[in-house]
Amino acid sequence: MASKKILKEKTAIVDTIKASIEKANSVILVDYRGLTVTEVTELRKQLRESNIELKVYKNTLTKRALEALKFDLKEALDGPTAIAFSENVVEPAKIINDFAKKHEALEIKVGIIDGDIASLDTIKELANIPSREGLLTMLAGGMIQFVKDLSVALDLYSQDLESNSDKKEEKKEEEK
Repeated sequence: MASKKILKEKTAIVDTIKASIEKANSVILVDYRGLTVTEVTELRKQLRESNIELKVYKNTLTKRALEALKFDLKEALDGPTAIAFSENVVEPAKIINDFAKKHEALEIKVGIIDGDIASLDTIKELANIPSREGLLTMLAGGMIQFVKDLSVALDLYSQDLESNSDKKEEKKEEEK
């Protein structure tokens, strides 16, 4: 039987995992088997630049933390598993998906997005959402198009008013 010290350490790790999952808006589990140390370091660096934490815990401890939070992800915890925690919902999906495209050894397993289990398809959909800057550009483009259409319509209306006014003046002169 394990000593009390070891049990206490494992309980602390499970509590840390639970706290990280509860705090994060996005949790993505990946299989990093087949990646070199250099590639894993590169992935960690990319994630760290966006304030995303990538951790590796023993699967048994991760299972206990997930079970305590009422998530049934036992199938996903087969083989080496790294977990990305982030407060941003879209950014980790983008970074990990892009990295997985370049490095076939990285496999996205499953995620937890805003407290709900997210499948691989859901994570890939999130990864394809344009960045904040891209969305703002699209919004600005739509607003500019609206203003442009309004200005064209007002110009046509003013031209119509001018031509009608000119025709009325011509009629008055002909009547005189």
